[in-house]
Amino acid sequence: MYLYPLLVVIAASSYGLVSTIIKLAMRSGFSASEAVTSQFFFGFCIAVCIFILTNRTKLSFNGVKILILAGVFTGLTNIFYGLSLNYLPASLAVVLLFQFTWIGMLISCITKRKFPSRIELISLLILVAGTIPAAGLIDVDLSQIPFQGWLWGLAAALCYSLFLFVNGKATTNMNTTNRLVLVSFFAFMMSVVFQSPEVIWNGTLFSEGLWIYGLTLGLFGMIIPVFLFTIAVPKVGLSMSSILGAIELPIAVMVSVILLSENVTSLQIVGIVTILLGMSLPTMLNRNILLIKKKVVQH
Repeated sequence: MYLYPLLVVIAASSYGLVSTIIKLAMRSGFSASEAVTSQFFFGFCIAVCIFILTNRTKLSFNGVKILILAGVFTGLTNIFYGLSLNYLPASLAVVLLFQFTWIGMLISCITKRKFPSRIELISLLILVAGTIPAAGLIDVDLSQIPFQGWLWGLAAALCYSLFLFVNGKATTNMNTTNRLVLVSFFAFMMSVVFQSPEVIWNGTLFSEGLWIYGLTLGLFGMIIPVFLFTIAVPKVGLSMSSILGAIELPIAVMVSVILLSENVTSLQIVGIVTILLGMSLPTMLNRNILLIKKKVVQH
């Protein structure tokens, strides 16, 4: 009951660090595009090392079409997210990415041709209610935000939802590390085509210190979330994964306070607590339902 939801929470928490790390890279003089390229380069390198150290079989290409899509969507998520950070403060960029919660549930409803449960709907409403105060967007003038920022942020949310959906598809005769290598490779190819691949050979990556951010981003923005989502999403389901993934916003806010010295208000704390409540509600209610059923069976 708790293991796979916990893995989703850890994966989403890891992804919540990305916006702050990219902002730190930008403060050091690198562009968002360079940071994202370094992320996928190191992500792919780490994935290859994990595969070599843990696998005793050849690399399998069964179900490679699904993995191409997973790699493309995770690549596009980070590319669009990086672009949004050129126009938006980190808190607003995270809020727009946070829209994957209801987009993911909508995709699940369409593909399964059924409505979400009452518990899931109530949880989603609580999550949305906590989003605005948690990100500190109350009493903020949003009229000056460029249109491109909104567009890239929402595009990142859509791609993130599609990544979760595709990554939850099982591929026969392929282990998790095999999937990780292929997904990270196709994500890296997206950065080679659309980002700044020249940083790998022009000295920026290793001589100017970009590797520090790239290694951190590769670990927290690629390896940990893709690896854990691959294991957990098929077990938990897309709707529930979208709800549990809401932990990303509180983590992003807390990390930005610690590393970027952003101020946190009492209203933001209320919003974060609301989000945590909305996240944990389905798990708590499902646990109570199971306990009631167990007692009925025993009697």
